[in-house]
Amino acid sequence: MKVVLPTSLTKTTLALALGLGSATAAMAQTPSVNVVTDPSFVPFEMMDQETGEMVGFDMDIINEVAERAGFEVNLTTMEFAGIIPAVQTGSQEIAIAGTTITEERAEIVDFSDPYYDSGLKIIVRADNDDVESIEDLADLSIATRIGSTSYDFLQQELGEDADITPFPAMSDMYMALLGRNVDAVFYDAPNVSYFAQTRGEGRTKVVGPLYEGQQYGIVFHKGSEWVEPTNEALAAMKEDGTYDEIYTKWFGESSSEE
Repeated sequence: MKVVLPTSLTKTTLALALGLGSATAAMAQTPSVNVVTDPSFVPFEMMDQETGEMVGFDMDIINEVAERAGFEVNLTTMEFAGIIPAVQTGSQEIAIAGTTITEERAEIVDFSDPYYDSGLKIIVRADNDDVESIEDLADLSIATRIGSTSYDFLQQELGEDADITPFPAMSDMYMALLGRNVDAVFYDAPNVSYFAQTRGEGRTKVVGPLYEGQQYGIVFHKGSEWVEPTNEALAAMKEDGTYDEIYTKWFGESSSEE
């Protein structure tokens, strides 16, 4: 027996079906992209102990970029030293981890336009009045980060004239300083300043000038299709004020006031 649905019901069913199909198609058209970050580069990326989620300046930036560029973030964390190789080999498509743009790195990965201006700074214990510049670190023990531009800079400037110890984790560097196992830490300025104002407050101080002015970029697998959409998103974020809102949230002032 053939059942004939009323015309209105047939149209309604068809419309619902088309609507659901369109929604499903829209979801299917939003690709999930593998993104890797460092789990402990505060305040750029760090684990929220209450929610178990990664938060920070970089996390807000990449989530906003993804929304505007049209992809979903499939986030993975790993130690910084493994991030560039992971993107280079293609196991990760994108990395955002306070990564300095350098000519050497640009030979094996692609970078977005710069999204943060940085540099390198020295931090010592609060009772150390002998260190005021990179030259004063000669013959001293210095902690820095494995795979970082700060390590390269120290090797270039001091070489064997100082005891340079690269650590895999930032917390280890600072604990070595507080524990008097090293005389100083030399690392990225925003992270050094953040530690001095938080866990190191009253026990450490930042000294000397800003060394080797640097710019951070979002990292991509060579030839990635997401470089141009990301640059467009970053430009739009700076134009409409979204970038400054995120910057102020994490650093307490507008990026134009640096």
